[in-house]
Amino acid sequence: MSIETSWPGDTPRRCDDEKPREACGLFGIHRHSEASKLTYFGLYALQHRGQESAGIAAYQNNRIVGHKGMGLVPEVFEMDHLKQLFGHSAIGHVRYSTTGSSILTNAQPFVVQHSKKSYAVAHNGNLVNAHTLKAELEATGSIFQTTMDSEIFLHLFVKNLGLGFEEALRATVARLKGAFSFIFLTSRGEVVGIKDPNGFRPLCLGKLNGSYVLASESCALDLVQAELIRELDPGEIVIISDDGVRSLNVPAAANQSFCIFEFIYFARPDSTFGNLNVYQTRKAHGRRLAQEAPVEADLVMPFPDSGTYAAIGYSEQSGIAFEMGMIRNHYVGRTFIQPTQSMRDFGVRIKLNPVKELLKGKDIIIIEDSIIRGTTVRTRVKALREMGVNKVHMRVSGPAHRHPCHYGIDFTTKDELIAAKKNLSELTAHLGLDSLAYLSLRGLLEATGLEAPESKFCKACFDGCYPVEFDENLSKDCLEMI
Repeated sequence: MSIETSWPGDTPRRCDDEKPREACGLFGIHRHSEASKLTYFGLYALQHRGQESAGIAAYQNNRIVGHKGMGLVPEVFEMDHLKQLFGHSAIGHVRYSTTGSSILTNAQPFVVQHSKKSYAVAHNGNLVNAHTLKAELEATGSIFQTTMDSEIFLHLFVKNLGLGFEEALRATVARLKGAFSFIFLTSRGEVVGIKDPNGFRPLCLGKLNGSYVLASESCALDLVQAELIRELDPGEIVIISDDGVRSLNVPAAANQSFCIFEFIYFARPDSTFGNLNVYQTRKAHGRRLAQEAPVEADLVMPFPDSGTYAAIGYSEQSGIAFEMGMIRNHYVGRTFIQPTQSMRDFGVRIKLNPVKELLKGKDIIIIEDSIIRGTTVRTRVKALREMGVNKVHMRVSGPAHRHPCHYGIDFTTKDELIAAKKNLSELTAHLGLDSLAYLSLRGLLEATGLEAPESKFCKACFDGCYPVEFDENLSKDCLEMI
């Protein structure tokens, strides 16, 4: 995702969704006769990472052309668009914004012309020094077309081109602070993957016959039948050209800071990061949660789909039956306009409906992966009470979110986090629960099965220990302008 430097005139995005937003999806492929079509399918596999806009940029005849639009991948692209995006290299992007405006200008990939050459970039992350870099660039004559920090990368890159292509990449990445993964397309048809020195955001390399592929998650490689080679290392720059793949490196941080929330919520369960499968890791979280916070009940159930896999693990460990007590409507659109104040809960109820005959009179355990603002959970628990559920216990397969994220997830202040304002007993009463418990941070990390996991993940939203320093005053200024 590309977080935006919020400037006057931007239209704010509403932040009334219960689930956090962070993830944008990136996909790129080099030297394939159907590069744009495969990019389309790759973005389809990554649709869960961004539903506001989608775009593809393709290399053809020493130039880059693109198409992008607001909406889901199949809403943005028709077959005629893909036919026009011919060429053997392409990159794509699906996007969520976190601050600022959700408009077509800010959709990616972002394509520019410079000195008769074309460049395109797709970005997932947040540059914490974006305001400082933007002010510096504007002072030396740069003119910005968007409110995205992604554009800063391109301005820095072209200013560094006098150093040569590879050194320009190194020098540019060295100036950036924060969480970022980039896929970069050049006017020579090269596809470049870049991962920040802390390794916050995912980016993997795959191979499809003689073509190389980059993607945010391995599930996108699976769809196009590419073989997963590996995750990019923190601080690694991978350049894919007709000569093959070569790697450059900027100094990596002492400890890795991969966002642990990928395993809890963001990533698709069929994806793998390193040697950890997301599905199996979420089940392990559920098993550990059952050990740490047991409770007697008739059944275990998730609020689908986010808590499903941890709920399976909790059920297996506890011996309490797993049931799908809530049925999800898979045909709900991306937005829902609530027509009257009296129907303010309708947007929540339209997504999930309880199985009354299964739940009435029962003691139930609901497994969730997170509680951010608490509004949706409270509404759903109230509905369960009204239909006759006896006791409602909730278990959360991650620690409580008590600290804001400055690396791209859309809770940037403590005011948005209900667990930062209420203690456990207050939150239990507020949500209408009989009991509430979270998985401990130690349990979350140990459930990965990795050695020294505390040195491999960013946990700032749980423990307030931020791996990369940021200017809190600039963050506050940004928020005040929204």
